[in-house]
Amino acid sequence: MLNDCHFLHCYTSGYDEPKEFFTEALIESKQFDLGLGFFSSSGIRSLSYGFALFIANGGRMRVVINNILSPEDKAAIEKGQYNAIDDFEDRIITDIKKLTDVLSKEDELFFNCLSYLISIKRIEFVATLSTKGGLAHDKYGIFTDAKGNKVAFIGSANFSRNALELNGETITVFTSPEDKSRINEYQSLFDASWKEDTPHLIHIPIDKVKSVIQSECPDVDIKSLIRQETELRTFVNKPFSDRLLEKIEIKEQEPRFPFPEERQIQVDAYDAWLKNGKMGIFAMATGAGKTVTALNCVLKEYQKQGFYKAIVVVPTRALALQWEEEANAFNFQNVISSHTSKSWKNDLSRYTTRSLINQKVSIIFITTYATFCRKTVQDFISQTRDIESFIYIADEAHNIGSAGTLAHLPHTIKNRIGLSATPERVYDDTGSKLLYDFFNSYPPEYTFRFTMKQAIDSGILCHYTYTPIFVELTAPEMEEYNRITEQLRKFIDPDTGKYSDEAELLLLKRKRIIHKAENKKEAIIGLLEQLSQNNQLAYTFVFVPEGYEKRSYLEKDSYAIDSEDIHIIDEYANMFKQYGYSYHKYISGLDDAPSVLKSFAEGDIKVLLSMKCLDEGVDIPRAEYAIFCSSTGNPRQFVQRRGRVLRKCKGKEKATIWDLVIIPPDVSEASSGADRNIFIGEVKRIVNFAALADNQTEILYGELKQICESLRINLFEMLEEEYQQYN
Repeated sequence: MLNDCHFLHCYTSGYDEPKEFFTEALIESKQFDLGLGFFSSSGIRSLSYGFALFIANGGRMRVVINNILSPEDKAAIEKGQYNAIDDFEDRIITDIKKLTDVLSKEDELFFNCLSYLISIKRIEFVATLSTKGGLAHDKYGIFTDAKGNKVAFIGSANFSRNALELNGETITVFTSPEDKSRINEYQSLFDASWKEDTPHLIHIPIDKVKSVIQSECPDVDIKSLIRQETELRTFVNKPFSDRLLEKIEIKEQEPRFPFPEERQIQVDAYDAWLKNGKMGIFAMATGAGKTVTALNCVLKEYQKQGFYKAIVVVPTRALALQWEEEANAFNFQNVISSHTSKSWKNDLSRYTTRSLINQKVSIIFITTYATFCRKTVQDFISQTRDIESFIYIADEAHNIGSAGTLAHLPHTIKNRIGLSATPERVYDDTGSKLLYDFFNSYPPEYTFRFTMKQAIDSGILCHYTYTPIFVELTAPEMEEYNRITEQLRKFIDPDTGKYSDEAELLLLKRKRIIHKAENKKEAIIGLLEQLSQNNQLAYTFVFVPEGYEKRSYLEKDSYAIDSEDIHIIDEYANMFKQYGYSYHKYISGLDDAPSVLKSFAEGDIKVLLSMKCLDEGVDIPRAEYAIFCSSTGNPRQFVQRRGRVLRKCKGKEKATIWDLVIIPPDVSEASSGADRNIFIGEVKRIVNFAALADNQTEILYGELKQICESLRINLFEMLEEEYQQYN
């Protein structure tokens, strides 16, 4: 903070450099107000270390300037104010080393970065003209830190590289609380100038600023400055003191939010978590930013306490890798993953020892549910002295409701966050109740809830169109379905209408008939015939039919794929191969995941075929198309899958989803309960997708309506029930 700095009262070139003051003040501040005559972006280049940290920490700069700019600076400011900038990587704003490099060089990337900072209002300009006919020539400023502490300065230095590195300049510094009244005077003067509430300055549009020195310009110094800035193309570096260099190095290691701004959902989720005693479930739509939201809670706690301690538990190794990447993006330093670090066991042991000496040692440990239950991790939890200060984060938190995982819940860790788009455990009321109790968070609102509708409406997820493709069961498939249904009757509880545990194998066999319906292959061929005419398929997910639905991650860290599954996925892959699409069978989601997903994002792989491993957590925003072939009736699966394809990305405006929907043969003649029950599970999925689709009317009043009428299914009653969850 600014009040912890020992600023001098006077800084003079050749002694205590003004550049040193500006750099240290920047890295401690959240706001920089600069009342200036001549502005040059070269001042930012000269202070690149300080500015990079200032911007990365969420800093905002307001500048009142006169009516003279270099042509390059004028163009950059105009572009930023009119949001006319080219694509710019927003994460560069929190990448200290990369941002420092960009801000230190006078090139196209530098000016694009300046324009971008202006466009997101991290730097704002007001151009002024003196009412007396001369130039606005102020040279003062006020720094403000996150706690409201202020430091002001005034002096001879213009904001330019010449002034900061070549000229002989002197500035006087005022620190609070000793100089509070003077600081307030400068702040009031700036605020009045910013609001155009002073007798000596008037605001002018930036496009009216002079970018060429006119002969009538009365101030020779200004001409000289412009000329010097134009001629100065080499970096003149005056090194910082050892003290400041050490401080910069420490500041570079500090965690920070990895995007230019927090979203309101991150702010609201953290506040709700605090109100619930630092416990809770965040029920957030897939793609809405659950990972960032949870890590932001860790960041907020670090900003209060000066350390961070978290254990992140995920279903799969692929998801563990993504969490590690996000944690690194937050600039957390001591990130240990049980699946990327060979020394992770030793690292945990070392932390336990260090924590005995220093309670503020930081750590983020990322592991899978399976590994979490093993002795090494359980010993770490029981032996770590400060375990109660950790935050336990369970991603896809519905998984901890299984019996094996429940037995290893870390009750000694009081700070808890559960993340899931669908927290409810299907057909497991007991497991769901234990899950809710552990996080002290209950449906329907949970601790924080952010629906897919909210995510689409707010622009976090993209809009989509949805097309159900109706596929009839064959007569033999329908016969087998009816036979199994008859066998299941003796396992139904007449009071609850639920099947007993003994029915699980029969239910799986019946489900496989729907998943593997023979006519699905013909439907895919028909779709490919249609799409191949315009080569439409690119950036496409294909969820192929699976034989069963995995219930727990306790035994293994990844989805199990058997030989029959391989055969199925090969069959579907061959269909895409015949139509000339480059594809990859995304089966393990493990060893080659980064390279595969990179090739997919770059368009080298057109189609990703997956059975289960894309269901939870895998972040692939570039996907634009999805073909659902699995006919899943599990809300968790189809909600997760839709979220995979709705993630936003540059160049992506809308998503398109095709869904293979099973119907009984001869729908117009169907009347049995089995016929009807087959489609009820399917129509629930259609209604869920249609409720938020851009082409909702087309879906509801087309073939779907006719089928529902034939099977005596009240389509619009189901739609109304769907809408209620978004109210």
